[in-house]
Amino acid sequence: MDMLNPHCGIARDDRGVVRLTICNAGKLNIVSSAVTNGVREGFEHLAADPSIRAVILTGESERSMIGGADIKEMARLDQPSAEAFISRLRDLCEAVRKFPAPVIARLPGWCLGGGLEVAAACDVRVAAHDAMFGMPEVRVGIPSVIHAALLPRLIGWGRARWLMMTAENIDAQTALAWGLVDTVAKPGGLDQAVEHTVKALLECGPEALRIQKDLLRQWEELPLTESVNLSVGVFGKSFQTGEPQRLLQGFLDRKR
Repeated sequence: MDMLNPHCGIARDDRGVVRLTICNAGKLNIVSSAVTNGVREGFEHLAADPSIRAVILTGESERSMIGGADIKEMARLDQPSAEAFISRLRDLCEAVRKFPAPVIARLPGWCLGGGLEVAAACDVRVAAHDAMFGMPEVRVGIPSVIHAALLPRLIGWGRARWLMMTAENIDAQTALAWGLVDTVAKPGGLDQAVEHTVKALLECGPEALRIQKDLLRQWEELPLTESVNLSVGVFGKSFQTGEPQRLLQGFLDRKR
């Protein structure tokens, strides 16, 4: 693993799959301002590389991908510094959400608050069998903000309200049933479950996946009619890459 900065480690395999590891963030991979900036810098650095097929976001500790935001730092904030602090976390979530290639959240252990916001910004969430999820902010006197706004889109308004207003935690099976995570691994099988998703992504057209991710991100923000009409032009432009012609012809050739 190469260290891009003190808080971001990068390992890349020959398939174009990058494992981005959050480093030097404590046992629960807590995101302070320094950690947040380091991981954001990692995503921004990698975003310029068109050969990357997928990114696996993980923590250095097996107790969490991100256990939450740094409470010690937050306890010292006033209004201006609080807005600066949360803006840095917002920018990290946006760097993940707008990253050109698919991003997989590898989720062992605890995923709380800011950690769940980062996970929600990822494209796919793969959880360990004993992972736990929650939005505990209201218990320490602050609202859940920024990319907590993605939660109603993932799990519905009722469940999002329950999660953010009760500050109760849910287990991995509940998270799967709600649609908060996409896969729950068998005991000891988190990396195998992540690899299963990676292989599925690698079987798809790389340009098509990048186009699809960008289109999905726009659909999150547009009304239905605009989403449908936008898609027509995106479909046509996808043929400029040459990828549809090559993959469609390959499919036809295999059927002969």
